[in-house]
Amino acid sequence: MTTLTTTIPQVAAKRVTPLATLQQTMTLAWRSLVQIKHNPWELLDLSIQPIMFLLLFTYVFGGAISGSTGDYLQFALPGLLVQNALFYTLSTAIGLNTDITKGVFDRLRSLPIARTAPLSGRIIADTAKQVWAFALLIGFGMVLGFRVTTSFFGLLGALALLVVVALAMSWMSVLIGLKASSPEKVQMIAFSTMMPLTFTSSALVPSATFPSWLRTWSDLNPVTHLADAIRGLLIGGDVTRAALFSLLWAAGFAVVFAPLAIRAFRSRV
Repeated sequence: MTTLTTTIPQVAAKRVTPLATLQQTMTLAWRSLVQIKHNPWELLDLSIQPIMFLLLFTYVFGGAISGSTGDYLQFALPGLLVQNALFYTLSTAIGLNTDITKGVFDRLRSLPIARTAPLSGRIIADTAKQVWAFALLIGFGMVLGFRVTTSFFGLLGALALLVVVALAMSWMSVLIGLKASSPEKVQMIAFSTMMPLTFTSSALVPSATFPSWLRTWSDLNPVTHLADAIRGLLIGGDVTRAALFSLLWAAGFAVVFAPLAIRAFRSRV
């Protein structure tokens, strides 16, 4: 009996130039953004949830915390911008995990593109969505009575700082998305990480009201530094120290989690 053996030729991997990698990354980023047209619920989720949190915290807790909803809105909106940006990094992890588990990355891998392009494209697309959420919250906050009391450049500085830090911290979410076995586990792990960071900071309440042991942690919490910096850029106050610490934390997150995430990405796809 003769055994028929078929040899499948191996195609040598073609080196992708940096310019081609950038073009492929932007193409895949645009693919992620265009998907919103076919899945409008994603945009609604990105829009409704921040507004819901803003209304709940302002009109349910505002009077009890600051004495008036107007005063609390001025204090809390910068913190809510930070909270929303950090929580939205969870969608990067969930979307990445979904693409991998459904085989989307396997199909992309068969194309002559850079291996990092799908990952970079997802991160860039989610960064663009962060800008949309920032503009939406600021605009709706102004309708409710929030006022930027610094300058237009302060507003742009707040957006830039928020995007940089959220982008750096998203590497932690990317690592979770690559290591978890399902989108549900991604959501559980990442939410359990982001929730304590946010609610033990000065994002939503002054840390001076915390017990001394919790205040010590809050003073070290990266979310506290970022919320204080965004607050200073929007309504005035000390910005330099808080912004510097925020950038140092961002560098730390990127240095620690980016190599781990890239290694996990290469081993999984």
